[in-house]
Amino acid sequence: MTDLPVARTICKAAAAATDTVTLSYEARFLRRRRLVSDGGLAFLLDLAQTTSLDAGDGLVLQDGRRIAVRAAEEPLLEVTGPDLPRLAWHIGNRHTPCQIEDGRLLIRRDHVIRDMLARIGATLRDVSEPFTPEGGAYGHGRTHGHDHGHSHDHVHEPDHAAHSHDL
Repeated sequence: MTDLPVARTICKAAAAATDTVTLSYEARFLRRRRLVSDGGLAFLLDLAQTTSLDAGDGLVLQDGRRIAVRAAEEPLLEVTGPDLPRLAWHIGNRHTPCQIEDGRLLIRRDHVIRDMLARIGATLRDVSEPFTPEGGAYGHGRTHGHDHGHSHDHVHEPDHAAHSHDL
């Protein structure tokens, strides 16, 4: 076993948190992992199933202490333009996680998506901010780039040229 404090429970409000843990979007998708809080506390997260943690969630240690989850700043691409719904449609059509805000979209930096968006009239700017994209369909789950919802055995080319929906 481990001498580390263990968190097996998530609460949706991190009220009374005694510490925080700052994680990237990818690092917030986990089941079992050793983490270190921002205050230096090493602990084991041991959940029953793989879970997508949101900024503001609380991890409840077995002794009752709570550690609030924070979204880490990440290198992102800010997308703006006169036809934001059309730009959002193209991003979604590529199964790209996207944070939707008034007047802008945020996605992870990707040179292929950047080029596509520039060609259809988007204004693009590199930013570094916490990334909290929309969940999957019906308000839960994750959207993973290039997960078409079915299994298939083919390799995606780095330039994404092999996608029939990109043609």
